[in-house]
Amino acid sequence: MKKTTEKHLMVFSGRAHPTLAQEVADLLETELVPTTAYEFANSEIYVRYQESVRGSDAFVIQSHTAPINQWIMEHLIMVDALKRASAKRITVVMPFWGYSRQDKKHRGREPISARLMADLFKTAGADRIISVDLHADQLQGYFDGPVDHLMALPVLADYIKGKYGDAHGAELAVVSPDAGRIKVAERWSARLGGVPLAFIHKTRDTTRPNETVANRVVGEVAGKICVLTDDIIDTGGTIVKAAEAIMAEGAAGVVIAATHAILSDPAVDRLKNSPAIEVIVTDTLPIEDSKQFDKLTTLSIAPMLARAIREVFEDGSVTSMFDGHA
Repeated sequence: MKKTTEKHLMVFSGRAHPTLAQEVADLLETELVPTTAYEFANSEIYVRYQESVRGSDAFVIQSHTAPINQWIMEHLIMVDALKRASAKRITVVMPFWGYSRQDKKHRGREPISARLMADLFKTAGADRIISVDLHADQLQGYFDGPVDHLMALPVLADYIKGKYGDAHGAELAVVSPDAGRIKVAERWSARLGGVPLAFIHKTRDTTRPNETVANRVVGEVAGKICVLTDDIIDTGGTIVKAAEAIMAEGAAGVVIAATHAILSDPAVDRLKNSPAIEVIVTDTLPIEDSKQFDKLTTLSIAPMLARAIREVFEDGSVTSMFDGHA
């Protein structure tokens, strides 16, 4: 008995960021699979899909936003439900990889929680991970399977080039918030037409999370519109101090660009009162109304996620989306 099977794309969404998942499904010209999800009285999470997923190519979208442990657990349970319902291939789409900053041991007796996340998803039944702008490239090696590492750089850089390229009569410069992200800054420079590079030399107190101690600009920024790039804005302390240091060196203006807008308190106040002209982020994480402010511009990551999902489903090339850099 022989049967030629057809591939069947199914898209699933957790409850953390349903707007993004819906936009991705719309771009793929499909519907999100109807899902029942709720908490029991003791806060345990229950998930059930309302239609058959047997033999499907399943893409499970969930943004790891606050309360992060709740949404990661829901994501894991969704994957487990798919595996036990005989989905053929399960791709975890996590625009932001929870715990990604805990990617190595700075001191003894610390965990490497980013690796633990990869192991949990593998154990739950994930075959593949799609994520955007990992905090460190080595996270791709933490998961025992394919990891498609998407970059928001084209989305952010093309917006900045269109808005600030020639508009201010001042040339652009790209500033990395630390020496470790200089390779990313080089890609930014190339995308913006080979503009000059600078970086912030900083020291971090390992006993105090989210805080840096010293800022010094290395490179020429005077008279330039400086694009200050980072992967994450959490409390905003690091990026705002960097913006102040750049302005102190005589820059014509600072534009902050970041992929993941966590925006924990007091980030919004810090960014509002910072010298930055504009703060540009993507919607990998949901930004609630109370965190919106005049300087904030949010760009959609959905077209990039949708294209990556399509390439994976059709056995195409995700790397081709980024000129061979992914």
